[in-house]
Amino acid sequence: MPGCAHCGGKLDIVGNQVGRRDTCPHCGEELRSCRNCRHFDETVAKQCKEPFAEVPSDKDGANFCDLFQISEGGLNAKQGKDDLLSAAEALFRKK
Repeated sequence: MPGCAHCGGKLDIVGNQVGRRDTCPHCGEELRSCRNCRHFDETVAKQCKEPFAEVPSDKDGANFCDLFQISEGGLNAKQGKDDLLSAAEALFRKK
């Protein structure tokens, strides 16, 4: 089931029916953004697994990407970044 990458809320979306102006009913963030796309990955070049995509600089804002596909789950990038930061702080904390 699709989920919002910003808040993790579950979305009632059938297929890939996400318009450019659609927002999350839970947090109000725009849904048709890079962070909500199944091709989004912070570990690859341009943070997109799709090699032919014209990737916008704003990964949180709505865009017109023709290759957009809503991702499953939600909180895929922001939660991972917070976990990595916490782990790094714990590793380098003075005793």
